[in-house]
Amino acid sequence: MRHLKTVRAIADAGSLTKAATALGLAQPALSAQLKRIERALGGALFERGRHGVRATPLGELVLERARIVLPAVSELQRDAVRFASGAAGGAGSRYRLGGTHGPLLGALVDRLAASHPRAAVTTHTSWSEREIAAAVTEGRLDYALIGTCGTSAPPEDDRLTWREIATDPVFVMLPTGHPLAARDQVDLTDLADAAWADVPGDGCFADCFHAACARAGFTPARVYETDTASCVHLVQVGRAVGLCRATFPDTAGLVTRPLTGTPLVWRHLIGWHPDTPAGLAAPSVVAHARAAHAEAAARSRSYAAWRASALP
Repeated sequence: MRHLKTVRAIADAGSLTKAATALGLAQPALSAQLKRIERALGGALFERGRHGVRATPLGELVLERARIVLPAVSELQRDAVRFASGAAGGAGSRYRLGGTHGPLLGALVDRLAASHPRAAVTTHTSWSEREIAAAVTEGRLDYALIGTCGTSAPPEDDRLTWREIATDPVFVMLPTGHPLAARDQVDLTDLADAAWADVPGDGCFADCFHAACARAGFTPARVYETDTASCVHLVQVGRAVGLCRATFPDTAGLVTRPLTGTPLVWRHLIGWHPDTPAGLAAPSVVAHARAAHAEAAARSRSYAAWRASALP
C-alpha cells in the first residue's frame, strides 16, 4: 500500500522533486524507493525528462489499479473502526431489533439503551416470524427476537445463528370472575366449550394448539386471531379465554394460569447473521435478552407460582 501511495504521489506531482516534498522525503531517497518499486513490478513506471516524469504504459496500469485499491482499503479501515466501535457499544454502534408480539422486546430495548447510551437502538415488529428472520438475513435488521412452538426449528435456520433465551409453558388467560380463575392450574378439557383469543403467527403454534385440543377430546368452537390489546379486551369482557406466554405481565381484569400437563410450550429465541458485526456483539445481546426474560418472570405472580409448583 505504501508503494502504491508513492507511485500515485509521483504521478500527481509530475516530478520526483515535487513528490519528494509532498511525501516529506529527500529526492535521492524517493528515487531509490522508486527503483525498488519498479524492480518489484518488472519494469519502469515513469519516463524521466527535463519537464518532469510521465507514466509509462506499465505505470498507467499500476495507477489505474491504485485508484481502485487505495480508496477501497481506506473504506475498509473506516468500516473496521466502526465495526470495533459498534461491537463495544460506543458512538456509532447500532442495535436494529426485530420482534414479534411479546413482552421481551421492550425490556431488551430498555437494557441495551441503558448499557449503551451512545448506541442507536431501533425496533421493527411484525406478527410474522419469517418476515423478521428474512429481514435479518437480508441485512435490514441485526437481531430477530421471536419464538417457536416446542422444538420447532426457527425460520432461516440454515443462514442465521440462533440462541435460546428461555422455554416457558403456554398459559391461559381468564377473566377474574371466571369459575376456573380460583384454581392453580386449569385442565384444557374444562375449556372445551370456550371461545379462544390469540395473536397470529406464521409458525406452527396454531396447529400445535388444535392438536392439543384434539388430544383433550374437543375442537375449539371459535378462535379470534387479533392483536394483544384486543385479545386482553376479549378476555376481560368474558368474550373469550386467551393463550399467552407464561411471562405475560399481571393485568387488571384477568388472571393467567398454567395448563395442566403443559400441553403447549413456547421457546424464546434470538437470532443474527454470523457474517455481520451483530455476531461480535451477540453474546452481550443474548445475555441482556436472558436477563430481560428473568425480570419479566420475576414480575409475574402466576409465573412465580408455577415455578414454585414445578420444583421438586
